[in-house]
Amino acid sequence: MATAPSANASEVSAAHAPSPTTAARRGAMAVWAQARAEEIEQGLRAVMDPVDYVELRAPETGLVMLRGRIGGDGAAFNLGEASVTRAAVQIASGEVGIAYILGRDQKKARLSAVCDALWQSKKYRDAVERRVHDARGRTAATRVDFFTLVRGED
Repeated sequence: MATAPSANASEVSAAHAPSPTTAARRGAMAVWAQARAEEIEQGLRAVMDPVDYVELRAPETGLVMLRGRIGGDGAAFNLGEASVTRAAVQIASGEVGIAYILGRDQKKARLSAVCDALWQSKKYRDAVERRVHDARGRTAATRVDFFTLVRGED
């Protein structure tokens, strides 16, 4: 019986790699996840003031179970629970933004969802990306790299 040839590792990883657009959207969301609600609000005002949106899902807080593994390949175990807040909005041009944030900050979840919707809009994406790029630059300027030296003792 003949079998189909198996895909090599590079073909498999390329098939599961996110598109450049998805990767850029994830990168922007990562910046909003690290920002405070006031910083997000200030950035939104610079892009669009007033921000016009409709809440599709009002911010709501719940719990998620955190799972871990010892050594990366051990059996999974329940580590504990964490609060997560989610929100969904739609801007006037029709784009839907969704945000899930760690913690209970409902304002931050709503503002992050608005940012996500604006990022998806061709009209506002460049302006949003400029704000994200500025925030990344400010963060990179304060970055500290740590490294560990191995001692020769056993």
